[in-house]
Amino acid sequence: MIRIPFDHSYARDLPDAWAPVRPETPPAPELLYWNAELADELGLETEQASEAELARLFSGADVPEGAQPIAQAYAGHQFGGLSPSLGDGRALLLGEVTDRNGQRRDIALKGSGQTPFSRRGDGKAAVGPMLRELIVGEAMQALGIPTTRALAVTATGEPVYRERPLPGAVLARVAASHLRVGTFQYFAIRGETSMLEKLADYTIVRHYPELAGQDGRHLALLAAVAERQAALIARWMHAGFIHGVMNTDNMALSGETIDYGPCAFMDAHYPGTVFSSIDHQGRYSYGNQPAIAQWNLARFAETLLPLISPEDPAAAVPAATEIVEGFEEQYQRRWLEQARRKLGLEGERDGDQALADDWLVLLAAHGVDHTLAWRYLADEAEGKGERLAALFPSPDALAPWLKQWHARHVPRTRRPPDIAAAMRRENPLYIPRNHLVEEALDAASERGDMGPTLKLLEALRQPFAERGDLERYTLPAEPELAEGYRTFCGT
Repeated sequence: MIRIPFDHSYARDLPDAWAPVRPETPPAPELLYWNAELADELGLETEQASEAELARLFSGADVPEGAQPIAQAYAGHQFGGLSPSLGDGRALLLGEVTDRNGQRRDIALKGSGQTPFSRRGDGKAAVGPMLRELIVGEAMQALGIPTTRALAVTATGEPVYRERPLPGAVLARVAASHLRVGTFQYFAIRGETSMLEKLADYTIVRHYPELAGQDGRHLALLAAVAERQAALIARWMHAGFIHGVMNTDNMALSGETIDYGPCAFMDAHYPGTVFSSIDHQGRYSYGNQPAIAQWNLARFAETLLPLISPEDPAAAVPAATEIVEGFEEQYQRRWLEQARRKLGLEGERDGDQALADDWLVLLAAHGVDHTLAWRYLADEAEGKGERLAALFPSPDALAPWLKQWHARHVPRTRRPPDIAAAMRRENPLYIPRNHLVEEALDAASERGDMGPTLKLLEALRQPFAERGDLERYTLPAEPELAEGYRTFCGT
């Protein structure tokens, strides 16, 4: 059997934060996807392994030597309502490895069967949702957005029962960790302050080691998490990404995007866009994501109060509140920094925020494709505005804003081709278009054909480099297909 050099710091340092579990043995595991590049990054010596060996290893059929499968405990606010005990209901942590860059990474299975936290669920997953996590995660990685990643997707050879029987699958997921806001909530709800302190110090050592051992480190942890979340959400917003289920148990303290359930990328720019089939009130709409991140951060702050001020937790409220309220400014600063790069602007001027805001208002007013508008604006920098103009109903709709944008570029120290090239490095052409994702998932689920998934992944690996043979991967869905599009959790 392939040997993976697992460590188990989470299980060792936080003995009350998990439950032992064994994956269920699938009847006929078959490897659908193997991320050899990621395996090499992790330092896994799997080059000589057969597909059958990999399928058994990363489906739960064979537990790797040295693994210690556990289900992690956590709570969470789900759509604003607190669930005091959630935990890994269909996932388990095999262990941690140290990658080639010296970073500790989790390797976990998702869809491997019931755990003590499954409640009434079967703990299984279907091929479609696991491939969605693969596709969107790899797209985020290529876009430079912090993310968990798929190491493998394995068909189990048995059906899972949702609205109808679907082919089952297990995802092997790699993460900087699976520590969540909900992990802290689990112990805060129970009043277990000593475990909270262990958890906080573990989180610091793992993700914010510069804070270890410092006085005031728990307040500093809140500030550090806020900073990473501000940067992450700003990247989401510029990419047009909608997570779809920003519950507190889906907010990773590492600053990675985690739990790709009912997620999708916008076509037409509209702040109220919702893709999740269960988000009936639009709580997790595209435009609400910064505010929800701040709300989640406030829930994290609440768990830290007894650590920040052990003698009188209420005395910690003002300092914690200042950090939470400061999130909006942090987010806006991060967003504007990237907006300047995407707009090709040099330096900083007072009107830049208004210029960027007006651009988005313009896109929303005319239902213009988010990704193509940003991308084709680079053409305009070279005086080639035909593709951009074609996205709008008439030249008059775009002309006033373009006049302001061109004026902002004066005086100019870079040549127009250099400005355009810099903009194209910031504005992708290829994203996981929803109709193409569904096409790929349907082919794999209904016909066992992984071809469309692999072709889509190939396009997404270089999202900024235009290639003439991939035009269909740049185009949004026809309006009749895009209208009412919904994604599902897969549970």
